[in-house]
Amino acid sequence: MMTTNLTRREFLAAAGVTAAGVACSSAPTRHTPDWMTARTSTTILFQGDSITDSGRNRTIAAENSAPALGTGYPLLVASALLETNAGRGLRFYNRGISGNRVPDLVARWQTDTIALAPDVLSVLIGVNDYWHKRMGNYAGTVADYENGFAALLDDTRRALPNVRLVVMEPFVLKVGSVDASWFPEFDQRRAAAERVARRVAATFVPLQSHFNKLTSKAPPQYWAADGVHPTPAGHEVIAERWRAAMGL
Repeated sequence: MMTTNLTRREFLAAAGVTAAGVACSSAPTRHTPDWMTARTSTTILFQGDSITDSGRNRTIAAENSAPALGTGYPLLVASALLETNAGRGLRFYNRGISGNRVPDLVARWQTDTIALAPDVLSVLIGVNDYWHKRMGNYAGTVADYENGFAALLDDTRRALPNVRLVVMEPFVLKVGSVDASWFPEFDQRRAAAERVARRVAATFVPLQSHFNKLTSKAPPQYWAADGVHPTPAGHEVIAERWRAAMGL
């Protein structure tokens, strides 16, 4: 066995280099994408139904307000990005409304979207388009959903040519209100959302397959208690998937 005699100073110097190397390699790398650095301020708007609404205070119109952002993924996304991008002029708004379908978005789009002139528009819609049909409150087909959603985003891009569009995949888990009878039509609506994203050149955020994998770690109700509305853990999954899709 070969032994090496080191002075105390030499030992501390070597240990210091090693520790510095470990610290450097474990430090997180934060990437700021071009869509954020290309402007001095960025307005990010979340639109959708109750999953986006998340109990927000609709009487508050101010940007970056916790009550106005609700308790779900819009607040989680905003909180993370405002902390890591202080001074970049990020402005977050939530205009999701519980129970909304695509036709409901169309009816309020000018006021709740176009008037805010977002730089980034994120939309999660589709569960109610099917759920309300099951309950007999709506007769919209998969084609109605796809065509109406695509037309809405086409109109949005004409009104806001530089907007970055984000289409989030509607998802459900088989628990609570959701059973086998939801399929295959709900899967057809998920596929329609992805086709809409491609048609309008939007960033697509896949959610269903990720939630499916997570049910091997914890039961479906851990992520969405009634199969539709996310728990806190479920909202964090959505927020993480959103950030990843946007390069954050």
